[in-house]
Amino acid sequence: MEGKQKRFTFEEIFKQNELRIHYHIHRLNIRDPHHEYYQEGLVAMWNAYEKYEPDKGPLATYFNYTIRNRLIDLMRKQNREHEKDAIYLQEQSTRMKDGNYYRRHGTAYPVMQVADTPFPYEGIDSAALWKTIKDELTENQWKWVTYHVVEGLTITAIAEQEDTSREAVKSWGKGAKRKLRRITDEGM
Repeated sequence: MEGKQKRFTFEEIFKQNELRIHYHIHRLNIRDPHHEYYQEGLVAMWNAYEKYEPDKGPLATYFNYTIRNRLIDLMRKQNREHEKDAIYLQEQSTRMKDGNYYRRHGTAYPVMQVADTPFPYEGIDSAALWKTIKDELTENQWKWVTYHVVEGLTITAIAEQEDTSREAVKSWGKGAKRKLRRITDEGM
């Protein structure tokens, strides 16, 4: 319709077809207090008017198809946004209400108390074993054992929590592993 003269202006077409937008909003059971869906329907009608090709079918059918699908797309988009918001709010609420987190720079990290950590091997005095291990390691190596091995935190999370680089945390781990191998090879 680019090269041809349009017989009707959009304003005339709009006056004749405005109720189509309301029809589809009602038909899809949409509550539209802020007229977002009405505006989306209006834009859809404009796009259909601009792209309409008379040899492909009636304009009314094209309006119905375009308006309905744009309203459904907007509903789906808003539903996804609401779901993401609800999940995020639930996670944040849980993190802020749960007292077992250490908060730093807006991020919550789990708090671990080594004394409460059970050792998985029965028959071994776990308190004595943990004390021996802790005595052999540096402070940072002990942090790596505590956070990475026992707590299961990632290297990145430990680096953020301790305000250091990932490479530094990896270095703590290498040193700790080396010393732990030596301890186990000696047979404790």
